[in-house]
Amino acid sequence: MRLKWREWAIKRKLMDILACPIDKHYPLELRVFEEKDEIVEGVIICPKCMRWYPIREEIPEMLPDELREEKDETPFLKKWKDKFPPRIVTEGKPFNLKGGDKKKG
Repeated sequence: MRLKWREWAIKRKLMDILACPIDKHYPLELRVFEEKDEIVEGVIICPKCMRWYPIREEIPEMLPDELREEKDETPFLKKWKDKFPPRIVTEGKPFNLKGGDKKKG
């Protein structure tokens, strides 16, 4: 049975089971930027390692650092920087607006 893409859309209750894929920290923080029936755009943040994971078009993108590209992530961070925690904007991983690529941290 194939799941419909809609079934993967993020719901707030999903936050009750999500942990950081890098350091396994739980619970994660959720910031909602746009919401309709589901969270359309937002960010999931690991307060322990300071990694951030975008939610785009209702889909949480919780990929490991090596599968993320700065050219794809930085525009999202720039678009919503006023809604991100300031520390994530300047020190977040794997990318931020102060130091760029932070994959080694």
